[in-house]
Amino acid sequence: MTGASCTITPGRTTRLSSITTVTALLRAGANDVRGRLMEGGVDATARTSMPNCPTVTHDAPSRSTGPWARIRQVWSLIGATPFDASTPEGRSKERYRRAALATVGLGFSRAASIATSLIAVRLTVRYLGIERYGLWMTISSVALMLNFADFGLGNGLLNRLAEANGKDDRTAARRYVASAFFVLLGLAVLLGVGFGLLFPLIPWHNVFNVSSSAAIAEAGPALTVFLLSFLVSLPLGVVQRIQAAYQEGFATGMWISLGSVLSLVGLLAAVRLSAGLPALVLAMSGGQVLALALNGAYMFGWSKPWLFPRWSDASWESARDILQLGLYFFILQIVVAVSFASDNIVIAQVLGAEAVAQYAVPMRLFALLGGIVGLYLAPLWPAYGEALARGDIGWLKRTLARSLALTLLVCGIPSLLLVATGKWLVHLWVGPLLEPSYSLLLGLAVWALLSNLGSAISVFLNGVNQMRIQVVLAAPLVAGTLCLKILLPMKMGLPGVAWGLAIAFFFFAALPQTYFVRKLLAELDARRAAAGALYSPDR
Repeated sequence: MTGASCTITPGRTTRLSSITTVTALLRAGANDVRGRLMEGGVDATARTSMPNCPTVTHDAPSRSTGPWARIRQVWSLIGATPFDASTPEGRSKERYRRAALATVGLGFSRAASIATSLIAVRLTVRYLGIERYGLWMTISSVALMLNFADFGLGNGLLNRLAEANGKDDRTAARRYVASAFFVLLGLAVLLGVGFGLLFPLIPWHNVFNVSSSAAIAEAGPALTVFLLSFLVSLPLGVVQRIQAAYQEGFATGMWISLGSVLSLVGLLAAVRLSAGLPALVLAMSGGQVLALALNGAYMFGWSKPWLFPRWSDASWESARDILQLGLYFFILQIVVAVSFASDNIVIAQVLGAEAVAQYAVPMRLFALLGGIVGLYLAPLWPAYGEALARGDIGWLKRTLARSLALTLLVCGIPSLLLVATGKWLVHLWVGPLLEPSYSLLLGLAVWALLSNLGSAISVFLNGVNQMRIQVVLAAPLVAGTLCLKILLPMKMGLPGVAWGLAIAFFFFAALPQTYFVRKLLAELDARRAAAGALYSPDR
């Protein structure tokens, strides 16, 4: 970036407990939701500006009263007509409109994906047989490991594009898109060459532990098809990052839904033609790749042709900037995987393999809450970044409070209901073989509530480019989580895993992050009152 920047150095503030801060935020969010649910009004008369600093806005009390007025306010956000973004009030409402539409689009794509998966399972288990179907599922699980393949570059691009969007800087946006695209393209080529060199040297049927002649013959080719589809999608993934950064999540959801439909059509055709496993893998993964390519063609051909990646726009400085920020996300992805995705491994080692099922099934019930929360939190990530770049600090505070209040509502009451009905639901789902204890259900409920409230705070920190504090907390969080998940089950049995997660997350993530957010918001308020300056994000 060029030009002078406005910087805030965190100063001394009156010490308040983090619990008090969370309570205040939740109370503010709850009152705001009751008073003017997602209305987004802003008073433009209290703006001040400084050279090279964004304009900062102040909030005005809502003028809407009555339940019908609130319903009309919410309904007005879910429409095709954008608000006037030339005013602070219009920008606020437009962010909420785009976030609401993105939530609808992502929810629709999630439903399409689930429906496609259910139909695919019914079709392919009988068609392939148990061993070949298991081979397919094992290959598909490789996708979880490949999530790290972009080294966080996609999330880094999202943040930088959201910032450029907030500053209406198309030149910077073109540089970031071109730089990210060609770095990812080079990475895809390197991974492809590496796989090509290793492929003939590895006995893939032994890797996947298959024994039938058909499975042995199809193991290598099926994996090759899957990896090629992934490598093609790696550079094309910038399309979805662009849409996320410009708060066009609804379009992303619709294109993903189209990919699910194409995958299902391809799968039906492959089964009808009695094709082998590689063809089925191509149908399922290729449908999403085709939809992604069509999405990119529409974006770069009609929607945003000025963002088409050109070699002349790429620069090492922009690529390095994205990579440096992406490294933070890469570290956090590893932390999440080690801390929260290792439950079954720890349980198998400490309590035995049978205990894994007793834990995993009720855990899936509570994981559904996280899926719902993610639908409305994800669109707020780029909205925070754009609001920060424009200096709409009041919107940042108000939206953080609302997201916490809404998450408390979405997770709090359902968690209690799952504790009360969890045994009955598990019995209804899988039969009498599994019967979770109330101690386990309560521990999972506490964990679900804390982790989803933490997600709301993390999305805020991600959006305003405050990654460093999260990385600093990574080491104690990993150590504390693993230690408690190992030690507590020795004393409490299976519920100790859930309580270990909850306790570790509360002390090593929730409390320090909340304290940091309190200081950050206090500094923003102080600077807004003094001169309208804005703090400088991690660069």
